[in-house]
Amino acid sequence: MKNSGEQKISLGEFLLAEGLISAEILTEALIIKKEWGAQLGEVLKAKRWMSAAVYDRALARYHEMPFVDFSADPADPRLIKNGMISFYLENLVMPYQKRDGKLLVAMADTDEASIKFATRQFGADAELVLTGKFDIIWHLQACGKEHFNETAVHALSFAKPKQSAKQVFTVQQLVQIGLTLAALIGVLVFWPTETLIGLNLFAGLFFLVNFFFKATLAWVGSDRRVDSRISEEMINSIDDSTLPVYTILVPMYKEAKTLPIIAASLRKMDYPKAKLDVKLVLEEDDTETIQAAKDLGLETFFEIIRVPHSMPKTKPKACNYALNFARGKFITIYDAEDKPDPQQLKKALITFWNSPEDVICIQARLNYFNVNQNWMTRMFTLEYSIWFDYFLPALDILRIPLPLGGTSNHFKMDKLREVGLWDPHNVTEDADLGLRITQLGYRVGVVNSTTLEEATSDLGNWIRQRSRWAKGYMQTYLVYMRHPIDTYRTLGHAGFWGFQMFVGGTILATLILPLMYGMYFFWLVTQTMALDPYFPPVILYMSLFNLLLGNGFFIYVYMLGAFKRHSYSLIPFALTSPIYWMIMSVSGYKALWQLVFNPFYWEKTNHGQTNFIHEDLDLPENEHAKS
Repeated sequence: MKNSGEQKISLGEFLLAEGLISAEILTEALIIKKEWGAQLGEVLKAKRWMSAAVYDRALARYHEMPFVDFSADPADPRLIKNGMISFYLENLVMPYQKRDGKLLVAMADTDEASIKFATRQFGADAELVLTGKFDIIWHLQACGKEHFNETAVHALSFAKPKQSAKQVFTVQQLVQIGLTLAALIGVLVFWPTETLIGLNLFAGLFFLVNFFFKATLAWVGSDRRVDSRISEEMINSIDDSTLPVYTILVPMYKEAKTLPIIAASLRKMDYPKAKLDVKLVLEEDDTETIQAAKDLGLETFFEIIRVPHSMPKTKPKACNYALNFARGKFITIYDAEDKPDPQQLKKALITFWNSPEDVICIQARLNYFNVNQNWMTRMFTLEYSIWFDYFLPALDILRIPLPLGGTSNHFKMDKLREVGLWDPHNVTEDADLGLRITQLGYRVGVVNSTTLEEATSDLGNWIRQRSRWAKGYMQTYLVYMRHPIDTYRTLGHAGFWGFQMFVGGTILATLILPLMYGMYFFWLVTQTMALDPYFPPVILYMSLFNLLLGNGFFIYVYMLGAFKRHSYSLIPFALTSPIYWMIMSVSGYKALWQLVFNPFYWEKTNHGQTNFIHEDLDLPENEHAKS
């Protein structure tokens, strides 16, 4: 459509003349377009003022270009090159068909960058046609399905086999474990008393060192200066038009019930909606959650990524697969039940901008919104409060590898690809990735932004979740201790010994604790003298110190976590921590069993057990629920 003169009217005027938007909407959209630094069409679709289908066809009419609907006239998959799919996705341009010897190139928009890419890639003779954004995305997903699935599973193990948990135990490790057990059995047979004294001495020294290590972390983490505080003034000073595209991965499996929660939370993010690239990462056999996502009729910045079935069926493999379709310069992960701080993306960016270049990941803090549901959720909250508010900031300050949480970690996209993405064979994939980042010479930072999650309230569900985490820690320790000298060299003194205590020590404490408690309560009940030969005075006093002051200190630390979060009602529950630690040990032994017999099994944590309050979800009408 053209004016009587040679100059073409603007797109906004065209849409107004076509009766597709009102003058009020156009005025507001132009203001937002300037604020966001986005295209008019992205604003209209993000605000749900126009459906994608109506806008795409109107854009084609405006530019007097052919419009193609892939469902009616499919694209030719033979024209797609696997090695180019990421570039096609980045520019939303792809080869469509060949007709009469001429190549037709489909585009989702007519911005200058897309046209330049099409001309450079396909030549000036190619004929450009317009289509919908999702037609291109879904076609490329289908074309690259097998290739991307293969790389999602095997890329790390092929490129960096030493850093992959695909092989649980190396031959060398099996030999070392076998020789150690054989030697232990041998000395127990010939020198039983001396051996048990030695084992008690080792356990006592370990808990003593663990006590001082965790005390140091609590002391360093309690310093106010460790908090990377982002003020409201810093956030308000950001020019939204300069913000980059931000990818958000939301991996889910059988979580149709919680999908509206994360959708509502992401809709409330303080970030230009036209610059959000949200991927709902769903397993292709999870038809219930896929249908629930369609039924929500989400805005166009949400996309469904269907992950093909393959083993291992894990969250890291799904994230690796989805990353092939990500368009952001920065990326983060949220779980389906998460309620992130609405300003978290901006806070993470400010932290990146104010940090040295070697900081390539920012970990936000995690806590729970169903704190007072029962004893289990209260203890879980106490644990997370000390973990994310004290320990992780202290690890960052002390240059000790920081095991990431499973959600709300923010990455520079190019650096995430450089370090090898997630290990699909490690069931605690983010802890492994945090260590790999440090080993490769980069750093992880922490930001004062909290994501609220649903604490597991059922004991069986909690044990399933915790045993998976413990198994992942065991996998991670085995991977990085295959070549301890290399690990020492790359992590440095503090990093190596900190890794031994924070990762290895966490595993060992979980396994030893019930044995020590068992001996104490056996003596307490029976008042037997049979244990006296195995606890000479030095070991006895050290064990008493660990029992009284060590356990007392950790109870006190749990209280500190409640103080910092102003959750004063939780303080009395810190006194029940030893019971909680014993349940951890049950999970630890289950994890050890699975490490040997079922190492890659991903035990699903069932969410949605809380009675959610679905207020202000602001769910849109289903405008484009297209398969």
